[in-house]
Amino acid sequence: MCYNEFMRLCIFSGTFNPIHIAHLKMAEYVLKNFGFDKILFIPAFKPPHKNYNPEMCSHRYKMVELAIKDNPNFEISDIEYKREKKSYTFDTVTELYKQFKIDGKINLIIGTDAFKQIETWYKTEELKKIADFIVFVRENSEVNLDYLKNRGYNFKFAPMEFLDVSSTELRERIKNGRSIKNLVTKEVEEYIQENGLYKD
Repeated sequence: MCYNEFMRLCIFSGTFNPIHIAHLKMAEYVLKNFGFDKILFIPAFKPPHKNYNPEMCSHRYKMVELAIKDNPNFEISDIEYKREKKSYTFDTVTELYKQFKIDGKINLIIGTDAFKQIETWYKTEELKKIADFIVFVRENSEVNLDYLKNRGYNFKFAPMEFLDVSSTELRERIKNGRSIKNLVTKEVEEYIQENGLYKD
């Protein structure tokens, strides 16, 4: 992949444990409606706010790879795997500005649940100067985040219909022997089965 031309880049960071259809629909919506050239999926190596299971790292990465392989505008990055430290967004965005020629600012896809916690993030004051946000409403009620705009966070809402799918729910389904058909891609479903993931 050639990175010599300027591009509008949006990144989608997450644990992706596992990646599911809501993740993909969100990325497709952003690509279609906000004019980005590329959506860069970045699986977290050591998520700072979640329990870290080193045995799942390679599996999570591979499932993202499988899920996005058919979209030429989707790409996966191992930037946080190479670092092998806690996956802080500020560090990742800073490094991406060195790797890509960026048109404007790098944008981040984020849900309202995480965005409400943005002021607790590592180097948040610096982060809001170098990144903008595409915010997905994760609740079925109205959300007012004007207070964050007043504090210097630049964001736009993505008014996509709420999809009530979560990785936590999928792991519970698998553990209880229930189907996850149509909630993940066929390739991801087969990978989970072949590798016996989330059984306990």
